[in-house]
Amino acid sequence: MSGIDWITLLAAGALAFSVLNYVILDGTDLGVGVLLGVTRCARQRRAMAVTILPIWDANETWLALGGGGLLALFPMAYAILLPALYLPFIVMFLALILRAVALEFRDYALNDVFKRCIDGLLLWGSLLTGAAQGVVLGALMQGIPNHDGQYTGNGREWSGLFPLFCGAVLVTGYTWLGACWLYWRTETELQRRSRLQAQVLGIVTVVLLAVLVAWTTTLDTRYAQRLSQPLVWGPAAALFLTLIIGFSLSWRGRWDFLPLSAALGLFVLAFALMMIAMYPLIVPPDLTLQAAASSPASQKFMLVGFAVLIPVTLIYNTYGFKVFSGKIHPVRD
Repeated sequence: MSGIDWITLLAAGALAFSVLNYVILDGTDLGVGVLLGVTRCARQRRAMAVTILPIWDANETWLALGGGGLLALFPMAYAILLPALYLPFIVMFLALILRAVALEFRDYALNDVFKRCIDGLLLWGSLLTGAAQGVVLGALMQGIPNHDGQYTGNGREWSGLFPLFCGAVLVTGYTWLGACWLYWRTETELQRRSRLQAQVLGIVTVVLLAVLVAWTTTLDTRYAQRLSQPLVWGPAAALFLTLIIGFSLSWRGRWDFLPLSAALGLFVLAFALMMIAMYPLIVPPDLTLQAAASSPASQKFMLVGFAVLIPVTLIYNTYGFKVFSGKIHPVRD
């Protein structure tokens, strides 16, 4: 590879790393929001909210890094994706605002009825955010019509069956992560209920992911060719089985974080397979990373910024988790 190719590859890696961190960190928070919205007990809802209140806003930093990085590192891809996915993006951002307001102001509700309405808003904000993100990923994998760096579609590609199915899969997966998180961070009746939810949602998520992978291979022959290579499916299958077995056995130990670790590992595996299937494309069916990349000078400038921001954000996230670690005791709401 030439120098520019390596720079582009590093830029793509930095962007993918930011998106992956957002999915596994804020996705867990979104899952807690969904479960909180369908929980009847006020004390349990309060405990669930407390588990994510100190960290949810820091987790969303990765979304800003991913969005800003896409614009600066691959402006042509940004110019195609934005008009194609206006509505899902708008829904996602409005839902994120709705979730933020509900989380921060639920303790200031005048009465229990009003607080329950706020928790309902949190539920819908979390559902719509996860669904919109899944639709965006599904539309991307399905392919966005473009020519010479210009979007040429009708603005409704995201409404197909495959993107909508991806939205449902991501919401289910986020809820699974949320249940595993609550099993780790809570105790007594709430922990027991979270364990049952995590086990059921784990089965549903694995089945949906299997259907999603099979469906993905039918979208483009290149996807099927890349995923069917022995160096891809062999290690992926071995890791998948290891994670499933680990998840099944993790309930027998005394380390409550193990189920969440296995679930996050499965998300990382699914994300890696998506990247492998698309490479070297950034916007299927034909826009490559190299064609969409900004100038070498711009990429070098942004990579220096990423080299500073990514470690700082990771340290901040880690410090936040450490400070607010430990079990949450349900108290009067």
